[in-house]
Amino acid sequence: MLNHWRTLLGILFVLCQAVAAWAEVPLWLRYPAISPDGRTIVFGYQGDLFRVPAAGGEAIPLTRGEGHHQMPVWSHDGRSIAFASDRFGNFDVFVMPATGGEAKRLTFHSSNEFPSAFTPDDKEILFTSSRTGTAENAQFPYRGFPQTYTVPVSGGQARLVSTVPMELGVFDATGSRIIYQDVKGYEDPWRKHHTSAVTRDIVLFDRAAGSFRTLTTFQGEDRNPVFAPDGQSFFYLSEQDGTLNIYRSALDKPAPQALTSFQKHPVRFLSVAQDRTLCFAWNGELHTLKEGAAPRKVAVQLVTDGRGAADRILPITAGITEMAVSPSGKEVAYVARGEVFVSSVDGGLTKRITNTAAQERSVSFSPDGRTLLYASERGGSWDLYTCSLVRKDETVFYASTQLEEKAILATPADEFQPQFSPDGKEVAYLHERTGINVLNLESGKVRTLYPAARNYSYSDGDQEFRWTPDGKWLFFAFDVQPLGGIQDVGLLAADGSGKLVNLSRSGFSDSRPRISADGALAYWTTEREGNRKLDQEGATSDIFGIFLTQKAWERYQLTKEEFALVKEREEKEAKEAKKDAKTSDKDEKKPVPPLVIDWEGLEQRKARLTIHTADLGEALVDPKGEKLYYLAKFEKGFDLWVTDLRTKETKVLAKLDAKEATAARAEDGKALFVLADGRLSKVDAESGKRDPIAVNGEMVLRPREERAYIFEHAWRQVEKKFGSSRNSVRKGTPAVL
Repeated sequence: MLNHWRTLLGILFVLCQAVAAWAEVPLWLRYPAISPDGRTIVFGYQGDLFRVPAAGGEAIPLTRGEGHHQMPVWSHDGRSIAFASDRFGNFDVFVMPATGGEAKRLTFHSSNEFPSAFTPDDKEILFTSSRTGTAENAQFPYRGFPQTYTVPVSGGQARLVSTVPMELGVFDATGSRIIYQDVKGYEDPWRKHHTSAVTRDIVLFDRAAGSFRTLTTFQGEDRNPVFAPDGQSFFYLSEQDGTLNIYRSALDKPAPQALTSFQKHPVRFLSVAQDRTLCFAWNGELHTLKEGAAPRKVAVQLVTDGRGAADRILPITAGITEMAVSPSGKEVAYVARGEVFVSSVDGGLTKRITNTAAQERSVSFSPDGRTLLYASERGGSWDLYTCSLVRKDETVFYASTQLEEKAILATPADEFQPQFSPDGKEVAYLHERTGINVLNLESGKVRTLYPAARNYSYSDGDQEFRWTPDGKWLFFAFDVQPLGGIQDVGLLAADGSGKLVNLSRSGFSDSRPRISADGALAYWTTEREGNRKLDQEGATSDIFGIFLTQKAWERYQLTKEEFALVKEREEKEAKEAKKDAKTSDKDEKKPVPPLVIDWEGLEQRKARLTIHTADLGEALVDPKGEKLYYLAKFEKGFDLWVTDLRTKETKVLAKLDAKEATAARAEDGKALFVLADGRLSKVDAESGKRDPIAVNGEMVLRPREERAYIFEHAWRQVEKKFGSSRNSVRKGTPAVL
């Protein structure tokens, strides 16, 4: 009997734990919208929409399936809900019955569209979208300045209301006026305690007169206005007491009156019912407020089937963010959804290398192709890892049977963007995002080449460097003014002596330092000769190079006819030398001889390598130093171009039309590998023939662990980039931004 009771108590304990988990208070409830009659609230949670009684109770799901659903808006008759969903890619406007049912898609543009209100007759929906403004629009083109449109609920053509960005705009009862929050600049809409010239204000738009009147004067944030049912006043959110709270003001003589006094956490997502009941979110939970009363938390019981948290097998066929080509050119390593994979160039065999909730990145091969090098954030900071082939008879990763992973550098500091030295004995990497260090793999000792305090990082990956082929130097980009913005490129001694030679000295932004296979040509992307853009954000670029030896410079200066004679003589000498050689070194890889730089006259051996200025991506010089391959975007997307460095003959080698693209080449220079919009392909370096590289990977997706990692990653980013004085690289300034 005792055992029987123990069994029952055990079952009861397990059930209690299950009930406790089921009854856990849901947080991060977003975009609550209260119904016109004040009885029901629709809100977003984990990418789906739910409805719950305004008095509290069990929440019922309205949407299910793939895609993110947000920003619900009630029709005035309470029968319909408009919302934004990205189930077809970008966010579009949908409408569905308020009780649930089939959702109808109303917009089909490639830009994101977000609804904010129904017209008073419920026949149209007001929304914002970054499409094409009119010729009279005085604002310069920028996707953060969307236009305002309406679209019929029954479906049909969207109609432009105004080129003025009217975020969260709502109509009054007559439909003749729209109240909204304005957009003046680029600032993150979720930023707190922001005071500047671009903070939001509340504006009233008279549609008939075409006039605008600003209703608020606070220098900080005023947001999310809604008309009061009487049409003579409005409610909105303001940070004038230090935290976003609810205020009421008259339309004719604005005089803000605080209705809430929350501290620490901001009030978000304000809506109002016809009986003046206000609904909003605070500290991740829903609240309602009746004027003259205290705010009341809405007790939400939310039961889900757990599908969003269940582990599942996720196929990997695209969505690739970076790549590296093996020395043999037979396989490509890449990162997809933060995991490292390797696929064969021919045949489609794929091997998953990592499978962690954390992110891996900056993958590359060792010079012998038997080791992968990458950074991982799995230990609470970015650390360096290798994964190597174990069996000597195995030469490729995609068909390997045994791999060994190990951490080669793991400290509380952030270490990423690792690169093997040409002899594979050392690894250079970024220390705390801006410094350059080198790790000796045999001794484990680290030496500093460039202190972190000298560079400034706006975003991860904006500091670049490359080893010279002899391993004696690093060619890298460095800041020439405080807080970054303008960089030069130069040579940094790899022995730790601190010797730095500025090669560009352009006075403009220089980036993407690269070096030729023989080390004689250092080249980079520069805005020096570029055209300034209309929005004043950056400029188009060219590729410049500097020849580190006088011999390479003189060779570059030869005409086509002169070079043909030189080449004929060199080929003849090579054949004779091969005949005289006692042993054949055909299959042996010759070591790169030390680079002897001709310092005298170095500044005069600089040249512009491209014939046109454009938005540029990756640039690659072929192993012989005769052709330059590069990614350039003119009217549409990036394409792969090639220019003959001697004749300047230039053409499109492969049409990509890619929004995002990068490229790499095989060591022999016969093929180029392109990553365009998340997909891999191989391009013949002569004909431009492009063949897709099949990717057939899979991974175990663990959503709970992944979400926990993403939160910690984001929090660490805030600490590192905006953080405390202990991370500051310059007194009085943030560490990195």
